[in-house]
Amino acid sequence: MITLTQLGGRKIVVNADMVERLEAVPDTIVTLSSGKYVIVREPVSEVAAKVENYIRRSRAGSLGQG
Repeated sequence: MITLTQLGGRKIVVNADMVERLEAVPDTIVTLSSGKYVIVREPVSEVAAKVENYIRRSRAGSLGQG
């Protein structure tokens, strides 16, 4: 899960595994695999880094569990 900030300032937590697409138009739109989307304050590069870090950590954690 990653924490993001909606345009109104409310913090939300998004399942990083569900992120399908990121767009900057000019606000960042995060589209989920369900087809739903959220518009957030963080730039695309920051959201992408959060998603990548989450996936990297979750894969590293699963390596020792099998």
